[in-house]
Amino acid sequence: MIVSGASVAGAAHLDAGRGCEDAFRAVRTDHGVVLAVADGVGSRPRAALGAHLAVDTACRVLTAVPAPGPDADAGRWSAWTADRGARLAESCLRHARSLTGGEDAGELAAALLVALVRAPWVAFVSLGDCFAAVLTRTTGPDGRAERHERCHLVLPPPVPDGPPPAWTTSPAAPLRVRTFSLWEPELSGVVLATDGCAPLALDHPSARGLPAAAGPQPNPRFLPALAAALRRSGGAAAPLQALLAGPAAAERTGDDLTLLCALAEDGREWS
Repeated sequence: MIVSGASVAGAAHLDAGRGCEDAFRAVRTDHGVVLAVADGVGSRPRAALGAHLAVDTACRVLTAVPAPGPDADAGRWSAWTADRGARLAESCLRHARSLTGGEDAGELAAALLVALVRAPWVAFVSLGDCFAAVLTRTTGPDGRAERHERCHLVLPPPVPDGPPPAWTTSPAAPLRVRTFSLWEPELSGVVLATDGCAPLALDHPSARGLPAAAGPQPNPRFLPALAAALRRSGGAAAPLQALLAGPAAAERTGDDLTLLCALAEDGREWS
């Protein structure tokens, strides 16, 4: 398995004299790999610290209890994911209150997205406006995976006119945390990203001839090409860092950009 990630400060943040307020972390265990990305709420004075606190807490909570096995049923995976999600939301809020003395935990507000990958299962826990996609690749009768990889948006960003998202420090976070488990036998990659990456990785539905109600669609040229580049580099983050820091990203978004992924290596099983 290849695990690779990068964070880049957005042009608007740099112009304002602010550093990157995103964070990411990945932890390998004997029962899967945990991926976590967080986006500190930019209007808050300790947003960057809040993002780092969120990913550290996420990795600790999701590794504290072993995930079900690959052959476990959907009920066990859903129950485990829901339990870890509730514990994570409670832990983020408790730690933020402890650091701030309980006066204004909102200073550490962040969006948080976590995934535990134990192929063919992926468990997701989300607070805020980050998004997630998975990559799939069909395996032929000879057991070899085809070269063409497909991208599926499994957790889209919230709709602009929808209710405001709950952050890690929102009092209602334990009630509004989103959890779900995905079984995908053709899984070849899992990608988590903060909302600054949306203009690069996602297309407006009109680009597919779909109505606006269909919501954002994965850009078929972005994530599969990035996954191929990361596999060629053996997981070195240089291609990802260069892409996020490049002129195309600066033209499309001024926000911080963070992307973290776990990929099955070409011709190999998940490990």
